[in-house]
Order: sequence, then C-alpha cells, then structure tokens
Amino acid sequence: MVQGGRIDRGAPLNFRFDGRRYQGYLGDTLASALIANGVHLIGRSFKYHRPRGFLAAGAEEPNALVDVDRGGGRTAPNLRATQVELYEGLVANSQNRWPSLSFDIGEINDLVPAGLFSAGFYYKTFMAPVSAWKTIYEPFIRRAAGLGVAPTAPDPDHYAQQYAFSDVLIVGAGATGLAAALAAGQTGKRVILADEQAEMGGGLLDEVDATVDGQSARAWVAATLQQLKTMANVTLLARTQAFGYYAQNFVGLAERVTEHVVAPDARAPRERLWKVRAKQVVLATGAIERPLVFPDNDRPGVMLASAARTYLNRYGAKSGKKAVMFTADDTGYTAALDLHKAGIRIVAIADIRRAPEGPGLALAKATGLPIQFATAVSGVSGRARVTGASLCALGADGSTISGPSVRCDLVLMAGGWTPAVHLFSQSRGKLTFDALRQIYVPGVSAQNERSAGACNGVFDLAAALAEGHTVGAAAVGAPTERAFVVSDATAPSGGFHGAVPHPRDPQKVKAFVDFQNDVTAKDIKLAVREGMRSIEHVKRYTTTGMATDQGKTSNMNGLAIAAAALDKAIPEVGLTSFRSPFTPVTFGTLAGHSRGDLFDPIRRTPMHAKAKALGAMFEDVGQWKRAWYFPKAGESIHAAVNREGLAVRKDAGIFDATTLGKIEVVGPDAVEFMERLYTNPWAKLGVGRCRYGLMLNEAGFVIDDGVVGRMANDRFHVTTTTGGAPRVLAHMEDYLQTEFPDLKVWLTSTTEQWAVVAVQGPKAREILAPLVEGIDLSAVAMPHMSLREGKICGVPTRLFRVSFTGELGFEVNVPADHGPAIWQAIYEAGQPHGLTPYGTETMHVLRAEKGYIIVGQETDGTVTPSDLALDWAIGKNKRDFVGKRSLRRLDLIAPNRKQLVGLLTDDPATVLEEGAQITAEATPVKGTQALGHVTSAYWSATLGRSIALAIVAGGRARMGETLHAPMASGPIAVRVVEPIFFDPDGVRINA
Repeated sequence: MVQGGRIDRGAPLNFRFDGRRYQGYLGDTLASALIANGVHLIGRSFKYHRPRGFLAAGAEEPNALVDVDRGGGRTAPNLRATQVELYEGLVANSQNRWPSLSFDIGEINDLVPAGLFSAGFYYKTFMAPVSAWKTIYEPFIRRAAGLGVAPTAPDPDHYAQQYAFSDVLIVGAGATGLAAALAAGQTGKRVILADEQAEMGGGLLDEVDATVDGQSARAWVAATLQQLKTMANVTLLARTQAFGYYAQNFVGLAERVTEHVVAPDARAPRERLWKVRAKQVVLATGAIERPLVFPDNDRPGVMLASAARTYLNRYGAKSGKKAVMFTADDTGYTAALDLHKAGIRIVAIADIRRAPEGPGLALAKATGLPIQFATAVSGVSGRARVTGASLCALGADGSTISGPSVRCDLVLMAGGWTPAVHLFSQSRGKLTFDALRQIYVPGVSAQNERSAGACNGVFDLAAALAEGHTVGAAAVGAPTERAFVVSDATAPSGGFHGAVPHPRDPQKVKAFVDFQNDVTAKDIKLAVREGMRSIEHVKRYTTTGMATDQGKTSNMNGLAIAAAALDKAIPEVGLTSFRSPFTPVTFGTLAGHSRGDLFDPIRRTPMHAKAKALGAMFEDVGQWKRAWYFPKAGESIHAAVNREGLAVRKDAGIFDATTLGKIEVVGPDAVEFMERLYTNPWAKLGVGRCRYGLMLNEAGFVIDDGVVGRMANDRFHVTTTTGGAPRVLAHMEDYLQTEFPDLKVWLTSTTEQWAVVAVQGPKAREILAPLVEGIDLSAVAMPHMSLREGKICGVPTRLFRVSFTGELGFEVNVPADHGPAIWQAIYEAGQPHGLTPYGTETMHVLRAEKGYIIVGQETDGTVTPSDLALDWAIGKNKRDFVGKRSLRRLDLIAPNRKQLVGLLTDDPATVLEEGAQITAEATPVKGTQALGHVTSAYWSATLGRSIALAIVAGGRARMGETLHAPMASGPIAVRVVEPIFFDPDGVRINA
C-alpha cells in the first residue's frame, strides 16, 4: 500500500532474504516487509518439508522461522520473522531446506505413502538390523532433526542481567494492561509494564474505527503511554517478553535491547534478562486466534484473519488481492470488512455456523460481501502459494456436500479466540473450563496474581478496559472502578474447535493442527487408536504442542480432536502443561556475563601472590586456586610433600586455609537453628568453644562437615568444606525459609571476608605467641577446640585452636585485606623455628595419617555418620535434626554396610590407587561384587610406608583380615586396620 499503517515511509530500509534484495520501512517487521513485497513462501515444515507461509503476526507464529546474520559471528537461528524488526542491511535466510527454499529435496517426505511418517513412526521403524542404528539410522536422524543451524563462531556481543523489585508487574501492554498500569501507577506504587512488541498498544494498534473515551483507539494508546511516561514510579519495557512465571512471584523477562539497531553501541547489551520479584502480578496477555483445521490449511497464503488485519492496518501491507474468509467467529467479518475497504476483493465468506448474528455480520451484509452459512473450506489449490479454495456445504445432520471452487490468493481463518493462559499455568494457577465458550480461563491463583482482559476470557473491549483498571487498582491496594466508553469495536463471539468436516478421504489429506511440529488431525486420531487416553500421552506420541510452540495455536484444536475420538468432553481428556519459556530465550540472555572466565571464575586467596613467590604449584579446588605443594629446586612433587609433611610433624608448617567456607549464623534463634541443621548438640557449647559439626540431608547421609565456633550466645562462626560452601548456605537458606520460617536467624556468607592462615606443628604456639595481643595461648587458657578474639600484629583476629593435621594447631582469621601482611609476619617469625609452607597435597597426607575424613572423598552421597565411625558426633538426647529419622532405617543400620577402615599393604612400599576396588579374593570371579573401594591412598614419610583409607562392607568387623585390591598388574594384598595411623591417643593435638 502506498499509504496507511504505522510505518514510516520517509525512512526506507534495504534488506535481504535468501540473497534477494528487498525494501521495507522503519516500523516494519521482516514478516510485514516480505508480505508487502509479495513474498509468502517463508520456510519448509519440520517433518514433511511442505512449503510454509505466514500464519500469524506475533509471537504465536509457528512457520516463519528464519536465520538472521548480522555478521561477525552474530548469527541467530529460529527467529520468528513476525518479531524481527527491520533495520538497514538486515540479512535473513530461510531454514530447513536444501538446496533452496523453492526446491527442497526434503519435500519427498510429503510424497511417501500415507502413514509412513505418521505419528509415532519413530517408535515402529529403525528396529532392524540392530547394527544399522549407530551407522545409518542415528546419524541420518540427527542430521535431519531440528530447525535452523546453530552458530559455531563465538558470540561477540554481551548480555546484561538485572534484578528488579516492583509492587506490581503487568505483563501485556494492550488495552487491559495499559488500563491496569494507569490505575496502579497513579497511586505512586512501583509499576513495571512489559510487552513483547516494539510498540505498546496491543490489538488497539490494529483498530482503525474503534474509539475509547471519545478518542480513536490509537490516540487513546498514545495519550495513556504519555501519562505513564511522566510517572517516575512506572517502568515501561517494550520489546520485552515475559517468558517464565516462577515461585514467589518471580518472573523472567527477556528484553531485546539492540536487536533492532543497525550499529549498536558496543557498550550496550544485545539483550537483557530481567529477574523481577513482584508483590503482585497482573497478567494481561490477551488471546490468540485459533486456526481452522481443514485439508491443506498450511499452504502459503492461508493465515489467521487477525494476522491479515494486523499486516494491513498496522503495517500497510496487503496479504493478497482476492481473499476467502473462513470464519466461525464475528471477528472474521471485521477483518473481511477492513480488507474490503483496502481494496482486497472478498470472493467468499464461508461461515461454518448455521445462523450467526452480530454487528459485523450485519455490516458485511449491508456492504454486499458474499456470505455463505453452514459452509466450510474443504481444501486449497496451489503449492508455493494459494491459488484457490474449495468449499463444501455442511448439513444439519453432519453430512458434507462438495461445493464450488473459487479463485483466490489468500485464505483467512477465524476460528475463535483462545485466552493466552500460558504464564498463568506456569504460575501453578488452576485453569477452569468454560463449557459455554469451550475455552480454558484462569481459575484459582496459586500466587499473588490477577488475570484480566482477553486472557481471562473477557473479550469485549469496554469490559476488558474496566477489568484492567479494577485489577490494576486492586493490585496496589487501592480498589476503584472505572467505566470506559467504547464504540465500533467487535468482540469475539462464536468459535469452532477440532477438525472441520469435509467430504474428502481423511486418510489421504493433511489437515494440520500443530504447524510447527507437522501434526495433523489424523495423527491425533491415530494416537487415540493406539491407546493414548490422556492428552499428555497424546502430546508426547504426536509431539503436538511441544517445543517452542507450546500449543499457542494448536492446543484447543488438539484437545477437541482427541476428545471427539474418545467420545468425551474436552475437560475429561485433561490439559497439557504449559512450560517456560513462552517464547525461546537465547543462551546469551540466560548466561549474561557468565561466559569465558566469568562462567567459571578463578578465585584466588589474598595470599596467592605470597604462595606464588615461595614457588608454589597450584591446583584447582572448586573455583579456587590452592597451593598444591612448594617444591624446591629439583624437587618432585613426592619429595616436596615428604619434606613438608616431616617439617609439620617435627617443627611447624604454615598453610593457607582461606578457601574453607565460612558462614555467620546470627540471631536469637541461632542455637535452635544449629540444633536442627547439625547432628551435634549446640545449646551447651560455651562461648569461645568450638565443635566439629556434621551435616546430613533428609536421607541421613553426610553432606558436609566443619568446625563451628560459638562467638556469642546468638552467633556462630560456621566453617564448611571448600567446595561445599555454596551448597551448605543454600541448604541452610532452604530450611530456614521453607521449614523453619519461625526462627529469627540471619545467614551471611563470610568466606571472602576472612583470610585464614593455619599454623600447625609442635612449635606453632611458640611462633604465634609474640605476634598475638590480648590472647593467652597456653594449653590451659586456650585448649584444643577453642577460639579467642584479639589482635595479631595490631590487626583484629578470630584465633581458633583447631587442627586438621593432628598437631598442635591454630587458624588465624583476619580481615581479607590484611591476609598477605599477616601471612608474611607469621612466615618471617617462624623461620628461626623451621616454619615450612605446605600445600593441599601434604595436608591430605597429614589428615589421612590421623584418619580425618574429607567429605566427597571418604563419602559418596550414601555414607552415614555410623559408616564413618562418627556416632559420637550425634547428639543422643536431641529431639530432632535433619536426617535423624532416616538414621533409624533398617538399611542404614545393617551390619554389612560399607564402613571406614584403614588399609596397610603387605608391601609397605606399594601405594594403592584411589578408587581401587576391594575384594575378598585375590582373583575374584568375573561379576563378583566388590566389598568396597579405596577412598584415599598416600605415602607417609612420617610412618615410612604407604597408608590408605577405604570404605568396606562390614569393615569394622574385619579388623586384621587380609583383603585384596585386584589391579591390572596383579592383586595387591591389604590388611584391614583402624583408620588412625598416627598418634591415636591425640597427645600431640592437645599439647
């Protein structure tokens, strides 16, 4: 059209599709620009590779999936052409075709005998020969599967993420959403209004005759948006799709920030993920027009009536020259009238209803449009574009009579409207079936949510505006009502569900229900014949409503066809689950800045540089870089570890323990919280004392351990394993928020706040004493498992007397910024005493000599405290704690459970391999179940021999037995011993 629409004809834009040049205008989408250029063949269908054109004009579009290439690695497949905004130089390509869109060799799938590619064919084929699966079938299927081609080059763009909190989040900026935002915004509350389209206004932008409060619909939209823009408390987010509604009113929004910009600022993100937590959510997501299921309803040129109206009125693009309107709803007449006014010839209006009524029908009659009642479209002619349509008459008894064929290049479907309840369903709200209108509408909300307008089944414009205002006001606690004066707006009335009757052989035609997944009416009927009774089973057998489409245009028709085949009412066959995302979200948006080094950040302790200067070799422990060992010139790892271990046992060692997780548990109910989360008792633990803490999951299995110090009556300093810190904090938060919300407790991760220098060995006290202020380090004043607060070198410290080596030991906690200086001071003070830096490998050897476990090494997720001989860590008089009841299960107290033991090889020089299986026989028969496995194995320089820890079935009853570790080089005989190899009486640790 040379005029009309909302595009800017003063700003022409050049673009390419499949290598050909076209021109559109600012404000166009790729879809509207292609239609304006007469391009209707946009892609090929998923399974049959049938030619496909535009069905819709919005997010519900199933066919027009394209690949957009911005160059330099900026390739995005599977974008809906209806949502791709036109910009200068845009390059787009069709998908799922070879060698070209017009000639696709894959279309041979559409010509194979009927039934070969029917629903569930993949369950019945490719069965033999078995050897062909890996060599022929699977490679072929994987090449054929999927739509589009995933980009291989790194994405050069960046993506942002933002948390937002609002009193009200309103999803959808059509008439209802705008009314709700205005009502809520006027109260001064924080309001976020999000809409997936580039321009807010929804369906009102398609209206050319309707008025609201005396203004044209478009003028009312402009005025309302202007009001909202003046409100500082209102955030307007266009181009922003609400894709997921999660627990506690947490909603995910994906904003397209620069996708429509020719040369975006390099500093601007391509997309932004909004993580919104709202006190109240208002869903004003509108409704989706249903297609009509008739033979060949997927040909290019067959589209929804509302889509043709949108392309015409919003974008000034005619979808055809001669149109057939196939309708079951009054809005079909409104669309036909708009197209007629624009010069598109309406060659027939086929109304499936026998005696419809309504203002649209009356106006169409008065205009002289050709109308036939009780008439259906029974098929179309044309392959790459519709060239005609066949009509049939519908008898009152359900019979069909073939009618005339008419020449046309456009067939429009107006099958009625389905409320867009996807987000409501995601929120776990319960849907209600409206039997009169045969639609599902929101019922009982599961969260602080309100649905309004068409998504709530309110289709009348005046009523939808009023409901939007009422709901928006109520959401902010200021309930008011307002009436809107509306004229010349047609409300949906009528509708049809299921397969349209026709006189053709249903086994020889394809009437599509799900356009994106190539599911036909006969596929759904076949699923029922194959025994599928629940719609969820039908969905999986046929794939209808799956993947990115999520049943937007197919769901209700699929339900109706299945219900008819089962001779049941629609609600009796159930309803499929609508899953997030509502529309696809890019990996970049979800990942945000978490890519490259930021995906798995490298964490270094404050003393990292100090360790590096001392020649440390580092290993990765979780995300941390930890000093592994400190080799001297020419030393191997084994020589270095031997030297470091002997130094700790003889003099003292210095170790960076910063990476241990640290959590501050504070509050008047801190003691009760600790009692419930850990196996140990805490109520009688004195301030300034420490205790080994053992944490279980609900199944009674060990998930973490660590030393806990009581800083005050209402405060605990909790340490965790290095890798377990995030998991333990999440575990604590989960229970605090969901199981123990009555407890007044605050949890704070302090891992990064404290640098920890461990000083271990007989001379540890002698080294630290001169540096410490205000703390008596004597054995009487500060016994093992105690803590004190004071200063070291003038810096505040939490000083713990704890040990993971079995030696006299202290852990000096100081603010992280002071860590390097305190490390250096201790290191220099210790040199006259033989202080030696040691790493994690030596730490492992030292703790194994003492039989100390490491969670994740001596445990595998199925180990109980009793298995580890840690029954002493369970409070015998405790009423309850997480996992207590599970510890009484018979299988968890069976005497043959795998238990922690020590192992000594007959040959002291032989070091077992960690993970080696332990068996009763030296050469067990193949298939014999192992008794257990080696969890830790080292050479102990202190003991002058190898040692190992293992978990072995009935281990404690096997003391002194000889077992075996079958290896490729031959079996290794081992003797079962107690798991404590050094200083079993703990004399050294209590020095």
